[in-house]
Amino acid sequence: MSSLLVPSPVSIPDFQTIMLPLLEFASDGLEHTLADAIEHLAIHFKLTDAERKELIPSGKQPIFDNRVGWARTYLKKAGLLTYPSRGKFQITQRGLDLIKTKPQRIDMALLKQFPEYLEFIGATKKAPSPVIEETPDESMASAYQELRRNLAQELLERIKSCSPAFFEQLVIELLVKMGYGGSLADAGKAIGRTGDEGIDGIIKEDRLGLDVIYIQAKRWQNTIGRPDIQQFVGALAGKGAKKGVFITTSKFSEQAKSYLPAEIKVVLIDGEQLANYAIDVNLGVSVICEYQIKRLDLDYFEGE
Repeated sequence: MSSLLVPSPVSIPDFQTIMLPLLEFASDGLEHTLADAIEHLAIHFKLTDAERKELIPSGKQPIFDNRVGWARTYLKKAGLLTYPSRGKFQITQRGLDLIKTKPQRIDMALLKQFPEYLEFIGATKKAPSPVIEETPDESMASAYQELRRNLAQELLERIKSCSPAFFEQLVIELLVKMGYGGSLADAGKAIGRTGDEGIDGIIKEDRLGLDVIYIQAKRWQNTIGRPDIQQFVGALAGKGAKKGVFITTSKFSEQAKSYLPAEIKVVLIDGEQLANYAIDVNLGVSVICEYQIKRLDLDYFEGE
C-alpha cells in the first residue's frame, strides 16, 4: 500500500515522531485525556492553527489529532501506556523505565523489543520494520482516494470514446440520479439531439417542474474557451433563462471560468467533475466490495 500514500505535510510530525514527546508528557504518572495531550503536543511542535485544522484525506478528522491518537495506541500496545479509566491514559512502569534510558526517538522499530507489540503487529524481532509515516486511517483514506482518482480517469476515457447518442443518454441519467429532471422518461423527452456531438435542451430542476435548467453538453477533447461560454450565456439570455449547466468531457480555460455573469447562474462541469459525479451516484461503475471502519463504543461500557 505504500505506493499509494500521499505525502504528509512536512510541518506536521508523523505519528512515530510524536511517540517520545507523548510518553514524556505522560511521565508525570498522572491520568491524562487525549484532548489534553493533543493541546500539549501542538504547542510542543509549534503547530499553527491552519496545521491543526488540516484534515486526513477522508476529511473526518484533523491529521495531527489522528496521529496523536495512533501514537497513543501503539505505545499502549507496547505496554508503555495503560488505559486506567474511560477516556484516560497513564504511563506504566515500563514506560517510566524507558524514559529513564533517555531515548533519542521512539518508533515502531524500538517498540519491537516488547513482546506485546510484536504480538499486536504479528511480526518477529528479526523482521525489518517498514518505513511508515501515515497512520492506518490516513493510509486507508489515501488508498481510497488514489483508487477513486484512477477510476475517475478510466471512466472519463470510456465516456470520451462513447457515441454521441450514448453520451446524451449518460448525461440524462446522471442528472436524474442527481435529483434533476423528474423521471427518466421526462428527462429524455426534454432533451433533444442536435447532431453536433453534444446535447442542448431543457430539464426540470425538481420533480414538480417549478423551474427549469438549460443544458449544453459537449463531448470534446479541446479546452472550452470563453467564447463558448459567452455563446451559451447569450442563448440563455435570449430565452429569458436564469439557470444553465454546461457539461464537457474536456476542461474549461481560466477565462471561461471567470466569465460567469451575476444575472444568470451558470454551473460549469468539466470532465473530471463529470466522472466524479457519476461515481458518486454509481453511474457506469459498480461496487465490488465495502469495508466498514468501526471504533470502540465507550458508551456501551459506561456502566461497567
